Amino acid sequence: MKRTLFALVTFAVGVSAHAALPGDSAQGKRLHDANCMGCHNTSVYTRKDRRIQSLDGLHQQLNDCSHAAKVKFVVEEQRSVVKYLNEQFYKFK
Repeated sequence: MKRTLFALVTFAVGVSAHAALPGDSAQGKRLHDANCMGCHNTSVYTRKDRRIQSLDGLHQQLNDCSHAAKVKFVVEEQRSVVKYLNEQFYKFK
């Protein structure tokens, strides 16, 4: 019983932490797939030596990549891409 309750609380905290990020994950996925996959695939997010170690680092890397790729994301699009990447790969709180 205690394990089940702990698992539920842990899950709820994780969901609320991800939900707390502004943006739309579905839009973020579409933007990511259309603009980011030309340079790399999703393995860069899951490799053991990945460069991104924080939510701030994720925001900065998106800015750096979009600048290098000459992609202009408006603020809401940036938030959506960060939300998608964090929910799918990074899981920062």
